[in-house]
Amino acid sequence: MKNSHLHSISWLLGTLCLPVLAGASTPEATQDWAPPGGRIGYVVTEEISWGIRETPDHKEECPNGFNIGPREQFAALFPKQGKKRTLVETQLKREAEIWAPDTTPDPFPFHEATGRYALGIDLDGKVTPEDFESDDGRKGIDNQLFRVVGCIRNYRREGELGIITTKWRAQKPFNRISFELTGVDSLLNDPEVTVSYFRTLDTLLAGPTGNFLPGGSQRVDARFGKRFIATARGRIVDGVLETEPFDRLLVPQDGMGDPAINIFKSAQLRLKLTPESAEGLLGGFIDVEQWYYAMNTSWATHHAAYGQASAASIYKALRRLADGYPDPETGENTAISGYLHIKLVQAYVIHPD
Repeated sequence: MKNSHLHSISWLLGTLCLPVLAGASTPEATQDWAPPGGRIGYVVTEEISWGIRETPDHKEECPNGFNIGPREQFAALFPKQGKKRTLVETQLKREAEIWAPDTTPDPFPFHEATGRYALGIDLDGKVTPEDFESDDGRKGIDNQLFRVVGCIRNYRREGELGIITTKWRAQKPFNRISFELTGVDSLLNDPEVTVSYFRTLDTLLAGPTGNFLPGGSQRVDARFGKRFIATARGRIVDGVLETEPFDRLLVPQDGMGDPAINIFKSAQLRLKLTPESAEGLLGGFIDVEQWYYAMNTSWATHHAAYGQASAASIYKALRRLADGYPDPETGENTAISGYLHIKLVQAYVIHPD
């Protein structure tokens, strides 16, 4: 055990010192750079949003305005007109509609996000009328989750979840996820690299102002986190990493309630890389039932009310707009295309012997 720890420490120190000992130029001094040993890791520090492309006045994506929340819906269903109602008829009825949802028509109008453009990747290799276009001209962008949450305040920059998700992503150890690239000859252009995904164990390296710094280490959780480990091939073009689909990625989500996991099937990455950081999209076809469960269990009810996020209406929209992985018996789609917009910093991924 002692020798294995010394081996890991020696490898880390050697990696840190290698550019200096070799007299190599720093990454900032050149546009092209290869990490020592062809290996570089990144740890996620922030989830900015669920893949929402926002315009300043929201008129492009939400021309009909934003959706109302559970408080507004409750007031409309049970107006104060002197009529006496029981707890079962009101609060418990609504609570049941949250925890045992169905796909009956929504009594309230639901404003889906619209427009030509969205964040995302062509996940299925097809271009259909339901697809979007990216700002850089890529066609066939699959992002139906954007239609669901794009006009709900909670999921936008001003929303409760955006602020709190960023906070808990950094603070809660259950949320720690890292990517490691191996076989890297260039961070600018490399036709084939290997991308591995892990749940890791360490806190983030933070600066004096709370910003996250490159150069920390992340130990792979190879015991309880074994089910998270996944690998896919990728390529780097003009500094952007794109991967072939992972079979699936389990993305932890620990908020103010119980820890949960989101399941990304046919998951792909699109990240802008630098030697110090990365930013971009983690996307795929997200299991609808698990996403809905994670939403309800990870966050306190009052945050949904503050952000005007009605769970019952969201569930109906998720099921209506789901676009992947049809159930073999019913034919109904069980997953919805969507993304996490993530930020990462460089970290040394430490593997157990």
